[in-house]
Amino acid sequence: MQPLYTNMKVNNEIELCEVVEEECKKMIERALLQNRISYYIRWTKASLFGKKQRCIICINDSSKEEAEELVRSICDESGFQVKFLLRKSNNSYL
Repeated sequence: MQPLYTNMKVNNEIELCEVVEEECKKMIERALLQNRISYYIRWTKASLFGKKQRCIICINDSSKEEAEELVRSICDESGFQVKFLLRKSNNSYL
């Protein structure tokens, strides 16, 4: 007997923001962990002329408002540039 949920696809992650600065990424990670918000980081491929590698911070859609507020407060305080994406992540796990 096989449980019903094993055949279901669940993809409720969103791409919250794109970060270039390592220090900013660390601050965002620390804030997400302190507020118990689950996340993962996806690194983009550096272009031929790109100087720095960028990372995209992805979170669960249910934490979107709280995580966005945290990241905006970090950016306001520290002056880091962050590009908010707020779009559905296009990952396919199955």
